Amino acid sequence: MTFRATVITLYPDMFPGPLGHSLAGRALERGDICIETINIRDFATDKHATVDDTPAGGGAGMVLKADVLANAIDSVEEPQPARPRLLMSPRGRPLTQKDVRELAAGEGVVLVCGRFEGVDQRVIEGRDLREVSIGDYILSGGELAAHVLLDAVTRLLPGVMGNASSGDNESFENGLLEHPHYTRPQVWEDRKIPEILTSGNHAKVEQWRNEQSIALTRQRRPELLNEPDRGETDE
Repeated sequence: MTFRATVITLYPDMFPGPLGHSLAGRALERGDICIETINIRDFATDKHATVDDTPAGGGAGMVLKADVLANAIDSVEEPQPARPRLLMSPRGRPLTQKDVRELAAGEGVVLVCGRFEGVDQRVIEGRDLREVSIGDYILSGGELAAHVLLDAVTRLLPGVMGNASSGDNESFENGLLEHPHYTRPQVWEDRKIPEILTSGNHAKVEQWRNEQSIALTRQRRPELLNEPDRGETDE
């Protein structure tokens, strides 16, 4: 089954962009994912192809017009049930790995890329757009955020990663940050690979990795540990 991604944007030439390389690029070539773009400006109604206007009530910047953006969204022919419609927005709910897995299990997604000061609230409500954020910072537009979301989804599609279990123990998959990794040479700049990793004792290795994940999470993302007991020790 092909995962269908429709990106509604003022800059369709930004796609596939980095998604045309590496794992995502090969997935595109095989047809695991299809990325189509819709140019919002094609739905402008005046001779100047105007897509934005000044904010009601005053203020800086411009706002994407509801009628133009709605027409662009309505041009997407959808089977039933329709794919989720996501608006890439810094005020949206943070994207999580759980969200990514749920999207990857579906048939596709419609991504709306905002620009300027934002999108008219009426089209957000009238077209059932779910606002999604990739972090607490501001980008020039939603296109780069859409790239991030699509890359995260693509690598989880069946057959994209060579080893299907490669994503099972990554950061956020089990509510923890991922443990440190090492590989040859055994010694590099007087730094050695931890002996436990070359001991051959797989149970001890897994215990060490779990302890390292908990320690890293406690140090860098302690809010992730506000969950049921994970079997950590006081040692």
